[in-house]
Formats: sequence, structure tokens, C-alpha cells
Amino acid sequence: MSTAPKPASPGTRKSSTKPPRSRAREFALQGLYQHFVGDNDVAVIDVFTRELQGFAKADSVHYDALLHGCIELKDDLDALIVPLLDRELGQISPIEHGCMWIGAYEFLKCPDVPWRVVLNECIELAKDFGGTDGHKYVNAVLNGLAPQLRPHEVEADRARLR
Repeated sequence: MSTAPKPASPGTRKSSTKPPRSRAREFALQGLYQHFVGDNDVAVIDVFTRELQGFAKADSVHYDALLHGCIELKDDLDALIVPLLDRELGQISPIEHGCMWIGAYEFLKCPDVPWRVVLNECIELAKDFGGTDGHKYVNAVLNGLAPQLRPHEVEADRARLR
């Protein structure tokens, strides 16, 4: 897995029709990357990220919830993620780690976002910014986490598909 994000920044990505919440996740992931790699203060990360090109098109309320919520709940999020890993947490790339945090946070704190949307959005983030197969790892971890954090929703959804 790659340890650095791909060079494209969220503000300069190809899709100009991306929904504001998707953009919020991209900017939050960029902020989380800064937190992981530089151990930067969340306030500094927030100011820097808000000044990036394209931020005005993001859902700033969702961005705030993701960036600040993930960092505030980092120990809880890691405690949920670690049992589903096949390696040490320190061996997970910052991008995949951030995608997992965003997914776990949304499962916990954003019940208005369907679990499959959370899963798909995090997989797409990992595909766009992570290593070659990092999205598969994010998929496996979040698919394992969803039934724990959204059991009724996941079961109802899976029952419909049977």
C-alpha cells in the first residue's frame, strides 16, 4: 500500500458535479492525512484545508463533523478498527486509516447516511487517494464493522437482497 496520497488534491479533481458531502469527505481525508503524517493540530489543519481550492463546494458542516469528530474519537475509532485488521495499525497507510476512520465515524454518528453509501464513499476515497489495492482493505474492514454498528440496517438491507 502507498504511504502518500496521490498528487491530485480534492479541489482539483476531475468531477465538477460531485455532491457536497462527497467533497466534504475528500477534504476531511486530506485533513486526516495531515494529522497522521504531521501530527498537526486540528485547528491548523482546519484553517489550511478551508483555504484550498474547491472547498466552497463542500458541505462544510459534514466536513467539520468528520475532521473534528474523527480526531476527537480517534481512540474509539481505532478500538473498533483494530480487531478487524490482519496487521498492526501502524502498518496501515494514512489514507486507508483515514478512510476507515471516516467510515467508522459515519456509521456511529451519521445515521442519516445509509451504511452502503458510507461504505461506497470510503471505498471511492481509497481508490482515488490510496494505494493500488487499499480500497479492498478499506472495504473488508468497513464491511466487518457495519453489522456491528448498524446491525438492523445491514440485516434489513441484506434480507432484501436474498
